[in-house]
Amino acid sequence: MIKEATLYQKLMEGRVRCLVCERQCVIPEGERGYCLTRENRGGKLYSLIYGEVSTFFPAPMEIKPLYHFYPGSRALSFGSLGCNFRCIHCQNWEIAHTAPGRSSRETEYITPEKAVELAISSGCEGICWTYNEPAIWLEYILDTAKLAKERGLHTSIVTNGYLTVEALDLIGPYIDAFRVDIKGFSNEFYQKIANVPNFFPVLRTVIRAKKKWGMHIEVVTNVIPTLNDNDREAEGIAEWIVKSLGKDTPWHITRFIPHYKLEHLPETPVSTLERFHNIGKKVGLSYIYIGNVPNHPLENTYCPKCGSQVITRRGHRLISHSISEGKCAVCGAPIPIIGGVNGPFKS
Repeated sequence: MIKEATLYQKLMEGRVRCLVCERQCVIPEGERGYCLTRENRGGKLYSLIYGEVSTFFPAPMEIKPLYHFYPGSRALSFGSLGCNFRCIHCQNWEIAHTAPGRSSRETEYITPEKAVELAISSGCEGICWTYNEPAIWLEYILDTAKLAKERGLHTSIVTNGYLTVEALDLIGPYIDAFRVDIKGFSNEFYQKIANVPNFFPVLRTVIRAKKKWGMHIEVVTNVIPTLNDNDREAEGIAEWIVKSLGKDTPWHITRFIPHYKLEHLPETPVSTLERFHNIGKKVGLSYIYIGNVPNHPLENTYCPKCGSQVITRRGHRLISHSISEGKCAVCGAPIPIIGGVNGPFKS
């Protein structure tokens, strides 16, 4: 469905400036922005993907990954087409690097009302926007999230964080969790991996999501051999999380799996991920997880005070826990877990 965009400026000579993400594309008449989903028609900017769903699936929160947000629950996860990044290792490039009218991938139109009903009827406790960048789906997410909150569903987005302050503030009152990629900690890396010249706006947006809107934040860094697997990147990210978001913010260090334009690189050695973990611990982070390494001990949650294993996971499944009224059952230290299908997880 085509819908007039919410955030844009009209410029001279029929051009428009999109204000959804930090690229702030200036788009001539008849052209599209970098994400390929917003088009200038007659001096007005339109979204071409409102309600256009390329995939949806009931998925555990742990797969996002969100480990401290409603553990054990499921969210009906929606994706569309397009992205404001061009990551050269993108796992979902078939939908993220394409656009309406330029893709063989079919979409299904799902209204906000139907999306909420599908979530409830499928036994999900929430809705998540993921698979491609949610920011470019702004109008649809806003309308759907409002309805989801009215029906008691939790809401989350899996994002690269490159949306504008204006876009964030539109959805801010209706989004509970902000699972963000901090891909590295240098402009050089962001330029190389995603064609983004300056990653500072990502950091600014994450801080605002937490401090202004009270969103639950979890950070993911995919560690890529030879590109961002050095100590400088690890220390930069870990120190920034502690300083800007707090030491209890979960940091997920995930193993790179060769894909797309980086198929020639090897998988990340487990030793590298463990080195990142040790750096994060030294800096002061309480909760650091290793991902994409099945059955690694660091996919579990440990009490930062006594070291007891308080949540056991296998893959993307929550197996057991020893948390009582938000505290470690062994020593009584608070464990910052938000919500959950099991009573003891409720904050």
